[in-house]
Amino acid sequence: MNTDLRIRLGGWELPNPVVTAAGCAGAGRELAQFFDIASIGAVTTKSVMLEPHAGRPAPRMAETPSGMLSTTGMQGPGVDVFLQRDLPWLLSRGGRAIVSVAGAGVNEFGELARRVSAADGVGAIEVNLSSPDPSDPSGRRFVDDVSQAAAVVRTVRSHTRSGMPVLAKLAADVPDVVELATACVEARADGLSMVNTVRGMAVDTRTLRPAVAGGMGGLSGPAIRPLAVGCVYRVHEALPDVPIVGMGGVRTGADVVEFMAAGASAVAVGTVNFSDPSACARVLREFTEWLEARGLARATDLVGAAHRTGVGA
Repeated sequence: MNTDLRIRLGGWELPNPVVTAAGCAGAGRELAQFFDIASIGAVTTKSVMLEPHAGRPAPRMAETPSGMLSTTGMQGPGVDVFLQRDLPWLLSRGGRAIVSVAGAGVNEFGELARRVSAADGVGAIEVNLSSPDPSDPSGRRFVDDVSQAAAVVRTVRSHTRSGMPVLAKLAADVPDVVELATACVEARADGLSMVNTVRGMAVDTRTLRPAVAGGMGGLSGPAIRPLAVGCVYRVHEALPDVPIVGMGGVRTGADVVEFMAAGASAVAVGTVNFSDPSACARVLREFTEWLEARGLARATDLVGAAHRTGVGA
């Protein structure tokens, strides 16, 4: 049986729903030696900023039970290097690009959107609303203020060329994720990516100091998957026509099934790439086998199945 794996994010069609999560695959170069990056739906790049950033001092990562704590501080070479070096490399390998952008303030997001969307080969822009605003010393995130998050999305949409999907990336640890998602869609986001890491902390018991620089970090991995699936379920229930890229602790094809049944149209593989750099290819294979074993003709038939009866039983 040849299952149709194609999905759509706004007006953009992908060959299958498995993509990488931002920050977990660079721009695809690190994973390309382990599998054909053109075989997955898309590569979501590490968040790009206007100027180069050195990021936080070490230590930046710490292993936790069922997850990882990280605080990179948006390290990167800046948008010029990305557009001249990283994006052409990804496209030369047949990869499809979702470019994650992160700005220090609303205006910087707009300029990033203008420059990235003008580049040939970019399929979609993901707006990183969930990481700390580099211009705010308190570490406040755009998602912590619904009106501010909507303002960023509105600005990005107004600076992005027509027809290119804009995806707002949301966090789980907000007062009301449905309210946040609704505000972003009303600000003309074409879709949503959810969820980003959850704020947390670990203490090194040898030194009695925080395990990562700055104290707090972002928790990812299987520990947050039930939170992420719950957020996807609630948002899909409220906004059933809005495409969602689900993410958070995905390790297997069964995890893709879970997210899509909750309402995701595509699913991002993140932290597991650090321990298993061929994970995306394996996850796609397992997901395809699951669909074929149950006789589902299209991957899209699975989207939102947990909200209805009689699918996949």
